[in-house]
Amino acid sequence: MTTDHDADDALLDDETLEKLQALEARAYAAFDAGDLADAATLFGQLVECTPDIPHLHYMRGLAHKYLREWSLSLQDNLRSEQLRDEVDEATTWNAGIAATGTGDWAEARRQWTRCGITLPEGEGPIDGNFGVACVRLNPWSSGETVYMRRLDPVRARLENVPLPESGFRFGDIVLHDGASTGRRPYGEREVPVFNAMQRLQQSDMATYAVFVQCGSQDDIAALRAMTLPGIGRVEDWTHSVRHLCLRCSYGAPHQHDDDSHDDDGGWMRERNLGIAAQGRAAVEKLMSAWAAAGTGRTLDAIEHREHPQQDPQPGQVWWLGQEEAEEPSP
Repeated sequence: MTTDHDADDALLDDETLEKLQALEARAYAAFDAGDLADAATLFGQLVECTPDIPHLHYMRGLAHKYLREWSLSLQDNLRSEQLRDEVDEATTWNAGIAATGTGDWAEARRQWTRCGITLPEGEGPIDGNFGVACVRLNPWSSGETVYMRRLDPVRARLENVPLPESGFRFGDIVLHDGASTGRRPYGEREVPVFNAMQRLQQSDMATYAVFVQCGSQDDIAALRAMTLPGIGRVEDWTHSVRHLCLRCSYGAPHQHDDDSHDDDGGWMRERNLGIAAQGRAAVEKLMSAWAAAGTGRTLDAIEHREHPQQDPQPGQVWWLGQEEAEEPSP
């Protein structure tokens, strides 16, 4: 067994110890390879043989965490906590994440308090202001990165309009991991990036891809400044989405003759927008008012597609930092 098990090793005969060491090596190898179900099973076998070793409960809880099996993860982390003489920060954080995932707010509050985190008073879901950060959606797949406003240490509301393919929406409340995997600019400072674990609450703001033409950045600024019932947010995706032609993917008519870019000093009349709205009628009303309020503004198409959220697959080690992930939306 590993060095933090020395006291228990003294009680084991050489043959048993050798078997447990081999089993532990297999458990860690499975975890490191992203075979989380196997890792949870193997750490469970170790727990059965040596039930009083806190780190083994922690590791099984960690495997359940990345499997997003919150009740099992909470159970293991609470047992790891009970077996320790002092507060273990990793155990406490993972217990807090798992309690949040299960909606056990009393336990989540207890764990964050044990971490020394000051929370808003009250019971139930925590509704605080823990600042702005970035979250990587579907870190096991596309890894689109957007901004979020944190409600508690691991729960936040999305502040950008994600691409429909992500399965997420503007205003979704998501559960994110506790460890930062990088940093991204936010104004004149940088904020941490966290991996999203799952959506906890879906927003009523669906995502509409809207294709327009206009003469200048002032036209887009005017659109973003407009407020109408049922409209959540308007974003210009024209250059934040660089890996595909968004118009082609939606079948919106246009030409590729002009490949000039804003960055080269020219203005691209064709703009690809992401609009979060409660319904198509609200988007149509918004675009009609915008087009009528300025010259040279035309609406080409309004498209809406729903996509299911994606799940990680066995063998993916998605929880590590990925600095090559996409830049945040504007």
